Amino acid sequence: MHETTVDQLVEALHGGATLIDVREPAEYRQGHVPQAANIPMSQLTARLGELDPTQPVYVVCASGNRSSAMTDVLTARGFDAVNVLGGTSAWIRSGRPIEK
Repeated sequence: MHETTVDQLVEALHGGATLIDVREPAEYRQGHVPQAANIPMSQLTARLGELDPTQPVYVVCASGNRSSAMTDVLTARGFDAVNVLGGTSAWIRSGRPIEK
């Protein structure tokens, strides 16, 4: 499985990377990484058509557990998926802003 840190994610986002947040909508609304699209893990397989299979997809959740599982799902379906270690919690601990 590909994994990345929040520092590396910042670089990827500056390059136009796709970031999905697989938390539930209520969690997402409480605060998320800027540029993250909310696709809850329960909806991910039904919404694969929203993702570009030719580009890497970065996956984030609260702590990295759900995103790790969904990275495996995406990889099994042919995506270049990258798990964000530590999730949104690591993003916040790094002092970076969140959107609400």
